[in-house]
Amino acid sequence: MDFLISGTHINPFALIGVGFVVGLLGGFFGVGGSFLAGPALFGFGVPMNFVVGTDLAHIVGKSIVAARKHRALGNIDLRLGGIMMFGTIGGVEMGAQLIQQLKKNAYIDIVVGITFIVILLSISAFMAWESWRTLKMHRNKVARLGEPLIAESKKQDPSAFAHIAKKIQSFGLPPHISLPASGIERISFWSIIIVSFIGGFFSGFLGGGAGYIRMPSMIYLLGIPTHIAVGTDLFEIIISAGYGTFTHALKGNVDIFIALVMHTGAAIGAQIGATLTQYFAGPRIRLAFIPLPLIGAAIVVYGLLTGQHHK
Repeated sequence: MDFLISGTHINPFALIGVGFVVGLLGGFFGVGGSFLAGPALFGFGVPMNFVVGTDLAHIVGKSIVAARKHRALGNIDLRLGGIMMFGTIGGVEMGAQLIQQLKKNAYIDIVVGITFIVILLSISAFMAWESWRTLKMHRNKVARLGEPLIAESKKQDPSAFAHIAKKIQSFGLPPHISLPASGIERISFWSIIIVSFIGGFFSGFLGGGAGYIRMPSMIYLLGIPTHIAVGTDLFEIIISAGYGTFTHALKGNVDIFIALVMHTGAAIGAQIGATLTQYFAGPRIRLAFIPLPLIGAAIVVYGLLTGQHHK
């Protein structure tokens, strides 16, 4: 099928399949899925500026479906998501402006592609290390005290790096707020803004909702329980991807027809993925997330090496 806006020819069933997988994984892990959808579009031959804008467009609808399901499961902290909106929008616009500058440069695919690879590999490596340490810590606790391996409560989500979040929560710059839905009594408003700005920047620069950065950041830096981070990140992705779609559309970087085809599969997968989260504890969800950025990085490497996007 020919998509005239981006000048590419792609099998629509392949797009639907990618959309379904991204929706399933995104609903489960609380991410937009751009770590897979973006590399897949790049591998299909879509130019990188259209990859970024189109990925954002398809993720909006999928995240709405998944967020509604997570809201019903009690996995969204609306106060946290509302505050993050302010930092996210500023970050998205800065990332989109940087893409505009790179469009003038013949090396946009290489710059964005290599950035994608480095970030995805770094996230996967860190989460593998943290999840392994957390599970090992709790196995030792079981052997010593006979306590349950994993706490079932969403507000008792063990992490080997909980001390880092505690230090950030004690950051003294006012104003301070409480996040009852996340079990946090006191945290600086500015800590939330900084985390959301960084996530927004990578959303505007690399496409998608950048949940692969924001979801781990909420867990490890802000101390948000994994289930709440999953749902809240999807809520936040609606905002970041929605604004990102708008600003990239104005810049001519969105192939809306590719996005719509992908969404037909994503809407179904998102509901299934969101439902599955209630059957897994936080560290298990984080551990299962680890291979996904590696797959995304591998697809980007393939696209760069084959040069398929230049066809």
